[in-house]
Amino acid sequence: MYIRWLFQLSQLQQPRRAAFLKHIQGKHQGARHWTHSGGGPYRAVIFDMGGVLMPSPRRVAAEWELQNDIPPGTILQAFISGGEKGPWMKFMRGEITTEDFLQQFGRLCSEISKTSVPVGSFFSLLTSEQVAKQFPVMTEAITQIRARGLRTAVLSNNFYLPNGKSFLPLDRKQFDVVVESCLEGVCKPDPRIYKLCLERLGLPPSESIFLDDLGPNLKAAASLGIHTIKVDDPETAVKELETRLGFTLRMVVPNACPMRKTMDIPRGSLEKYLKDLLGTQSTGPLELLQFDHGRSNPTYYIRLANHQLVLRKKPPGTLLPSSHAVEREFRIMKALGNAGVPVPRVLDLCEDSGVIGTPFYLMEYCPGLIYRDPSLPGLEPTQRRAIYTAMNRVLCKIHSVDLNATGLEDYAKHGDYISHQVQTWIKHYRASETSSIPAMERLIQWLPHHLPRQQKTTLVHGDFRLDNLLFHPEKAEVLAVLDWELSTLGDPLVDVASSCLAHYLPSSFPGSLLRGFSDCDFTQLGIPTAEEYFRMYCLHSGIPPTENWNFYMAFCFFRMASILQGVYKRSLTGQASFVDTEQSGKLPEFMSNLAWDFAIKEGFRVFKEMPATKPSMRSYHAQAGHSPCRAPQAHDVYPAESELMESPSLSRGMDRFPAD
Repeated sequence: MYIRWLFQLSQLQQPRRAAFLKHIQGKHQGARHWTHSGGGPYRAVIFDMGGVLMPSPRRVAAEWELQNDIPPGTILQAFISGGEKGPWMKFMRGEITTEDFLQQFGRLCSEISKTSVPVGSFFSLLTSEQVAKQFPVMTEAITQIRARGLRTAVLSNNFYLPNGKSFLPLDRKQFDVVVESCLEGVCKPDPRIYKLCLERLGLPPSESIFLDDLGPNLKAAASLGIHTIKVDDPETAVKELETRLGFTLRMVVPNACPMRKTMDIPRGSLEKYLKDLLGTQSTGPLELLQFDHGRSNPTYYIRLANHQLVLRKKPPGTLLPSSHAVEREFRIMKALGNAGVPVPRVLDLCEDSGVIGTPFYLMEYCPGLIYRDPSLPGLEPTQRRAIYTAMNRVLCKIHSVDLNATGLEDYAKHGDYISHQVQTWIKHYRASETSSIPAMERLIQWLPHHLPRQQKTTLVHGDFRLDNLLFHPEKAEVLAVLDWELSTLGDPLVDVASSCLAHYLPSSFPGSLLRGFSDCDFTQLGIPTAEEYFRMYCLHSGIPPTENWNFYMAFCFFRMASILQGVYKRSLTGQASFVDTEQSGKLPEFMSNLAWDFAIKEGFRVFKEMPATKPSMRSYHAQAGHSPCRAPQAHDVYPAESELMESPSLSRGMDRFPAD
């Protein structure tokens, strides 16, 4: 009754079967028989499914038996029992329904094991999304094969599901030809099914390579003249296929390179941890690369067996309090998984420093494009605008996240965000200070006394920039938002300002951490100006434009200066990733000067909006960025008149953000 309830009767589908069998018996009667050999020009690669493109039924059965206390080898013995007339072979030829198969197979397994065997549970596992997933290494290989102009085919012994559809959990678009045993009524190692595949490919046997994990299937293919590769491990098989074809089949991981000596991590303990976490028994090598981004928290690419992962960890050494919060990154990304914000799927947070030396978390590797140069060279103007529009829209999604529904209402304190942030980054700068920077000293006094009133509280990314977004390689779609280390609850306009930093940085900006395009023609590039980008955000979010944009820009450049000061100090002890120490030492002052430029611009904005008073008092307040109703204070900081006139920002145009 359980099986009848779980699996409804499926109707046998036998299209083209009789016609095919009659047709194929008359084909290839005089075919020459080659033995397996290497070399020669190849025009197609043929893949088996189970055991090649995805886990084999035998491996799934072995793990299931172990978990369910079934005598080892029961399922495998039942697979081969009865030969061509056994229930498994008849099922794969589409001759019996799922219900009939499970009844017959269940009785057979019980006879073999002398105990009741819940084969319905095994079948559910075998066809589940958890198990029936294509190996990433094979997906990459197929992509590269097709890119070289070769044809691909899948030749599978498969079966019908209870819903009457064939079991082929693959993207059929990957293949020029798909041959399924349950549709054709013939299974490997029957030579007829190989001949059918070759016929549909339109190729002779000698121009094809066939990958399978079973010896009898390979022997049958080789007897027809098809070149073969036995698959015991997908990674190893792909390497052999590369040798045969003469070109690489492994995707080059963008922006990744061998680890720096100071950033190396112990492979042995990491591999043990990963195998325990992922449940893999693969003996294949652990591949470990370091991304050249993620300077604050070192970030690594991992490939182990069929898993591609990203590891993000705290840097080594003594760290500033509350900095490099990978724990917060993990929490926020886990919470956003079903909230409409694109983020990689996180797998685990490890707070045990004994594994690799510092806490870290793991997430799935998400292939895509990271645009490091914000001017987007090589794209058309319409494509550039589409990229920035997509960037703007995903920022609106972040700021519209329901904090209660995602469990993030307590992610940070509500209110006084800007005040708290200013004090936090002042402390951060002081803790990493290596020499006095005049502009930083002025900003440390100016910022706390010119805080804007926060309009609303939302989730804030904290470092929202183009190069923290992963884009679809063929369209303007954000696949993932990365680097949530600075995320919190606060004023969303800080994120908007942060995403416009590149608009005010020159293309010749020293160092590779940030790049800009302030000296480029925005109209010619097709990129929205900062004002257009801000208005676009306000339109998408349904909020009015703010009048004190310059304060937000001043704060964001001040924060970046403080971050860069921390990077520079860590570089002095070898703790920072991919940093030119000499160059990085100049960046905090450069950024702080830009921040002070915006503070000056804010003073001019106040000056313009003030009612006419005595000239000296009006000028006094405006230069300091004060309200005209505010009495002078002992801690006031006033830029000299020459500073106002010589500001680089002012020369680039003060009126870019006129008051609305």
